Amino acid sequence: MLLSNKVCVITGAASRRGIGRATARLFALHGGRAIILDLDGAQAAEAAAELGEAHRGLACDVTDRDACFAAATRVVEEFGRIDVLVNNAGITQPLKFMDIGPKNYEAVTDVSLRGTLYMSQAVVPHMRERKSGSIVCISSVSAQRGGGIFGGPHYSAAKAGVLGLAKAMARELGPDNVRVNSVTPGLIQTDITGGKLTDELRAEILKGIPLNRLGDAEDVARSCLFLASELSSYITGATLDVNGGMLIH
Repeated sequence: MLLSNKVCVITGAASRRGIGRATARLFALHGGRAIILDLDGAQAAEAAAELGEAHRGLACDVTDRDACFAAATRVVEEFGRIDVLVNNAGITQPLKFMDIGPKNYEAVTDVSLRGTLYMSQAVVPHMRERKSGSIVCISSVSAQRGGGIFGGPHYSAAKAGVLGLAKAMARELGPDNVRVNSVTPGLIQTDITGGKLTDELRAEILKGIPLNRLGDAEDVARSCLFLASELSSYITGATLDVNGGMLIH
């Protein structure tokens, strides 16, 4: 029980085949209270109900700072604290560089980067007060290799921003014993990639993955569990690659 009685907030976690949902399930298995945040409050509540009575699903638009603070306040009022935050919410668009318009840029960067900022700002005061907390930010291998999979350059930029923000947060929040780390998944089989991966493309991608398989949401969830738990108590400002060796530095 690596997260026994810990209150764990996971954003963008209602999608059935998504990384957030898999993380919520695994956290619950390890004794954590999973608080699932999603744009669709009904889906979030349904996802939490599947995990049991100890868990909650709430509507939250992570691009809305007031909504993030309201969600955090509600969690603290009911459960008394927030121990873990997983900044998972994100969207992608398969656009070429010259096709990215203002609305495309704002949509992608707002959810991944602004959402990470706002939700972290919402939980940090509670973590600082208790001198304890772990924040896990979901970035992407696209941030490290400059795209080249499904997301456009604005997705790479947003996820690279998440890495920089997480490191700066780790440096600032360390004295309060609040740890901040990032996970950079490779090609993970989720609803985002569903339907886009032809047999030919799959075979081509596998040539560049030493472990010779695509990742699944549980692979990323296990990494989040490690960073959320006391197993990583002396780790902050780190980036954990979860890509089967697709990007060996």
